[in-house]
Amino acid sequence: MKPASFDYIVAESIEMAVASLAEAGPDAKIIAGGQSLVPMLNFRLLRPSLLVDINRIPGLASIEETETGIRVGALTRHHQLEMSPIIGRHLPVLSCAMTHVAHLAIRNRGTIGGSLSHADPAAELPMMALLLDAALHIASASGKRTVAARDFFLDALTVDLAAGDMVTEIMLPKLPPRTGWGFEEVARRHGDFALAAVAATLTASGGVIAQARIALTGVGPTALRALAAEALLVGQSLEPKLTSHAVEAVRAAIAPDTDLHASADYRRHLAGALTRRALVAAWRRANESAA
Repeated sequence: MKPASFDYIVAESIEMAVASLAEAGPDAKIIAGGQSLVPMLNFRLLRPSLLVDINRIPGLASIEETETGIRVGALTRHHQLEMSPIIGRHLPVLSCAMTHVAHLAIRNRGTIGGSLSHADPAAELPMMALLLDAALHIASASGKRTVAARDFFLDALTVDLAAGDMVTEIMLPKLPPRTGWGFEEVARRHGDFALAAVAATLTASGGVIAQARIALTGVGPTALRALAAEALLVGQSLEPKLTSHAVEAVRAAIAPDTDLHASADYRRHLAGALTRRALVAAWRRANESAA
C-alpha cells in the first residue's frame, strides 16, 4: 500500500519545526528516521496532514559528555550509540542493548528520539531510558520542559507528548563507580522484537549492593522498572537465595500478554530466567571493577 497524501516541510531549526507542528494541528507528524512511521503510513494506520522533516536541524545528532552525564541528541542514530566510545566507557549496558535493536540497516536510520516517542512495548530503548534514569527534553511552540523517563511512558505506543511537542535531547546520568551491568534478551530471530528482555545494574560498596536497578521490556504495555526486586537487593550480597527472591519479585510485578509469539506464562518464565542471568553478570562485573 501507499500512504494517503500529505504536505511536507523540511525544518531547519527546532523553532521552525515546532511552529509548523503548532500551525498544522494534531494531524501533523515529525519524520526523522521513519523506521516506525513509514510502515504505519503505508498501511494507512496514520493519515497525517503534514510531515515535518527534522533531519536537517543542526546539533540534534550528537553525543556529548558532561561532568555528570551524557547528552544525546534526538536525531542520534541507534548505531551511533552502539559504536560511541563515550557510551561504551560510561554506559556499556546501553552499547550492548543497541546490538539487539533490529538489523544494522535499521540501526543506521532509526533515531533515539523517534524510538522513545514511538514507545513500542517490546523495544529496547524505552527500557534503557528507565534503567538509566534518563530525562527527556521536549520543545513546543509554547516553550520547553523536561520529563523523567519514569513519567514519560504512559501505555503501549502512548507517551507524554502533546500535539506539537518534539523530543530534542535525552540526558543520561553516568553510572556510579563500581557499577556492573547485565543485559539479556530472547527473540525468535536476531533482530526481531524481544519476547522478553531484562537489563540490570548493581553498584557494589563494602561487599554489598549499594544500588540496584532492574528494567524489563516485552512483558507488558510499557517497559518497566522492577522496584520491589530492586529494594530486596539493596544492602545485601548477591547470593543464590537472594537472587531467587528477586526473580520471584520480578515475576510477581509483571502482567505479560499472550499473543501469537508467546504465552503470558512463557514470557513470565523468560523474565525470571533473564533477570537471574542479568543480575549474576552485573554482580560479577561490579566486583571485577573493584579488583
